[in-house]
Amino acid sequence: MKPVIMFRDVVRSYDGGKPVLDGVTFSMQSEEVVGLLGRNGSGKTTLMRIAMGMLFPHKGSVELFGLSPTEHPVEVKKRIGFVAADQELPMFWSVGELIALHRKLFAKWDAAMEKQLLERFALPLNTRLNKLSTGQRRQAALLCAVCHRPELLLLDEPAAGLDPVVRREFLETSIQLLNREGTAILFSSHQMADVERLGGRVLLLDGGRIRLDRDLVTLREQLCVAVITRAAVADMAALERAPGVLRVRTMHDKVHAVIDGNPDSVKRLLAEHLGVRDAEVKRVGLEDLFIEMLGGERLESAA
Repeated sequence: MKPVIMFRDVVRSYDGGKPVLDGVTFSMQSEEVVGLLGRNGSGKTTLMRIAMGMLFPHKGSVELFGLSPTEHPVEVKKRIGFVAADQELPMFWSVGELIALHRKLFAKWDAAMEKQLLERFALPLNTRLNKLSTGQRRQAALLCAVCHRPELLLLDEPAAGLDPVVRREFLETSIQLLNREGTAILFSSHQMADVERLGGRVLLLDGGRIRLDRDLVTLREQLCVAVITRAAVADMAALERAPGVLRVRTMHDKVHAVIDGNPDSVKRLLAEHLGVRDAEVKRVGLEDLFIEMLGGERLESAA
């Protein structure tokens, strides 16, 4: 079975500077829900726009359903839905006019789903988009993105700027309506709570590269953070090279290391490879793990 998405060593730069994406490789299958995490400016939106065919990679290749999104834009776009926080909508159109356009564009439009979502969101058909709240406009965009039952739904920070109630409703609607029927969902966010709510798999993007590619269960159960006094680490490079070490960063007089394994196996690793026997090793929540992987002063190590 062909992957729904395949990125192979994708590089994309702006204005000849440092690459925003630098050798990104990953794939997705149907029914997968994948959260693309990273700080603001980490390249999440660039990756989404390349997947949409709105940008092209400077190196590497991208395929959706086995097709290039830039060489086969119509065939690809018929099979995907897209919602973004900065999505431009015809603001002087009514909700009804926006929906009518999408009905014409997609032969597989599901009128029953349209009715269900109009009722669920309480969207007024005759009201112009510029008279709606941000949350209502995002809901209208989601309706138009999902009612043709796409094989892939791309959500680029879709809940950014929404209040917590609308945010949860938006994300849960995406899952309930589509993923249960086999639609793959790739959504970008810098909010770990969104990932926990949607479940599935996590791609962590940092420095233009995928630093983590794990399912949520693995992240919770098979990664630990070791906190070691700086004086106890005689060779920082040796710590970075130790088996299973994903990221090392310094915090004042402490060294923090994210390491594959349970607390007992990580303690043995540190003792055998570095002679460190007094490290504090613990499992951490996803938000803390996110901070450990991306925050503060850190040393670049292989992921």
